[in-house]
Amino acid sequence: MTARFLSFGEDAQAGTFYFVGVIMGACQLLSLLELFHIADGFEECRLFPRFMQVMQRNVLLFLLISLEEFQSKPVVCVQFYLWNILGLLRYPHELFCLIGTPYFKMLWVHQTLSIPVYLLSAVTEGSSLTVLLLLKERKEDLESWNKKLKKD
Repeated sequence: MTARFLSFGEDAQAGTFYFVGVIMGACQLLSLLELFHIADGFEECRLFPRFMQVMQRNVLLFLLISLEEFQSKPVVCVQFYLWNILGLLRYPHELFCLIGTPYFKMLWVHQTLSIPVYLLSAVTEGSSLTVLLLLKERKEDLESWNKKLKKD
């Protein structure tokens, strides 16, 4: 998407869905596996906020697929960028936790910087409930880390 934007300028925004829509759709379907990972205990995360996030993205994406008049709008490009930025903030932290070496600075980056990005995303998705749940999750995670650091 970035290469297209740098090559074609603002004209690339209109064709974003046609360029990456199928890939984003496949990735969103695979994101359902994330819910199974939480339910099976592979990932230590609260299920309900992640469920809301995954379902909102799936509903929005499939609305875009069914409503062709919105597919060429610039908001689609912005939404795809916001989703990708959220992934770039979230997945490195989860990878560190998965290999057993959680890193406090990565937790802080993930929990703190993802909230403003998600607020921008919430404008287009109308997902204020998810933002509230993520803020609560952030507070609980940071408090547990502070307790661990005080014990050490």
